[in-house]
Amino acid sequence: MKVLFAASEAEPFAKSGGLADVSGALPKALRKRLVGARVILPLYSSIAPEMREKMTFICNITVPVSWRKQYCGVFEAHIDGVIYYFIDNEYYFKRDGLYGYYDDAERFAFFSRAVLEIIPHIGFKPDIIHCNDWQTALIPVYLTEMYSKDPFYSSIKTVFTIHNIQYQGKYGMELYGDVLGLPDGRESIVEYDGCVNFMKGAIQCADKVTTVSPTYSREILEPYYSHGLDSILKEFGYKLTGIVNGIDTDVYNPETDKFIYQNYSIQTLGDKKKNKTKLQEEMGLPRVNAPIFGMVTRLVSHKGIDLVKCVFEELLRADLQFVILGSGEWEFETFFYEMSKKYPEKVAVKLGFDNALAHKIYAGSDFFLMPSKSEPCGLAQLVALRYGTIPIVRETGGLNDTVKDSGDGQGNGFTFSNYNAHDMENTVWRALAGYSKTEGFDILRRRAMSCDNGWNASANLYIRLYKEIIQ
Repeated sequence: MKVLFAASEAEPFAKSGGLADVSGALPKALRKRLVGARVILPLYSSIAPEMREKMTFICNITVPVSWRKQYCGVFEAHIDGVIYYFIDNEYYFKRDGLYGYYDDAERFAFFSRAVLEIIPHIGFKPDIIHCNDWQTALIPVYLTEMYSKDPFYSSIKTVFTIHNIQYQGKYGMELYGDVLGLPDGRESIVEYDGCVNFMKGAIQCADKVTTVSPTYSREILEPYYSHGLDSILKEFGYKLTGIVNGIDTDVYNPETDKFIYQNYSIQTLGDKKKNKTKLQEEMGLPRVNAPIFGMVTRLVSHKGIDLVKCVFEELLRADLQFVILGSGEWEFETFFYEMSKKYPEKVAVKLGFDNALAHKIYAGSDFFLMPSKSEPCGLAQLVALRYGTIPIVRETGGLNDTVKDSGDGQGNGFTFSNYNAHDMENTVWRALAGYSKTEGFDILRRRAMSCDNGWNASANLYIRLYKEIIQ
């Protein structure tokens, strides 16, 4: 079985969020199970020079983008046993960052056509093209509408994964003819609510649609979570399934992590405390025995930051410390910066993103706070568990599937269900009470570190899904 994993970002080449982690880890897990998985993504100018040195040129072709003909170069790289292909076009991809340009629709329409056009030239004909999020959503559409009658393409199937339904690729209908180049009279394939909607087209045309957790696959059938797509998802609900993401347990491994201050394992859990004291030292916090609450997050209301802001000073009355890493909305960045100045012995904040510091926060914190309004899967809570840092989460999406409340003596974290600041606050008080019971808290830490949040189970579920489509 051969799978071509199409994505707009993938570790270790380009990353803006969790999609890159999945695109980097899932193909590796599939290859370990003898699936011929390869990855294709744009050749962004932001890809590091040392990674570009690993690439070799394969060929170049011309790709149609509606009435245009665009150059397309194809490069290849071999990393950790996985073959990566790169679509080169400097007009579209020689820019700072990955997204956020006025012509993103055209850029990723080109990428989607290019993925299909290069297949005869790379010596790898996939059984399945696994597409991810709106940037690759046109691949199932183009395959269905423009390529499926060609005998070479007729046997290729598609899977479309929704990582975050909030971002759908919505544009004006004028793009239909000028950018998409689909046949006349077929506007209904991508039209939704008076707009061109890339994701709607993929839901309609793909053979299977997946989300990144079982709970999220149920939530997006409701208007509160669907961002307007609930009716089309219900219409094609027979295609929909949820498979929870995993993490790369080689990258996130406290026994070997080169970023943290002191390596440790479930057998040497006492060494975790050395990471805590060093984190306090680096972040300018006093080295006291108060529990540290870590947050590595985008500072946006979608992540529940408004809940934290609402009760933050009430929480600071307790004997605890916060270490926060992230960036986002000005309101929240300003708030936490001011809190760090007002309570320098209890709050340390770094605005922006620092991968090394993120690892240190996972290793050095006692708790990891993640009160999201919605969370398709979430990877941070899985990393926290791996490092024996107890997650405090709201029961939504993948958080609900991966973190169970320890109140019954069996769970691996602390949870609350209502999107309410005081419910979150009460959960923090419960967590602090648990922390005060040293022996019980050590048991909870070990239970958290024993969770299998790698790709083993999820990769097997994807393989089962692929086989079902092919057969």
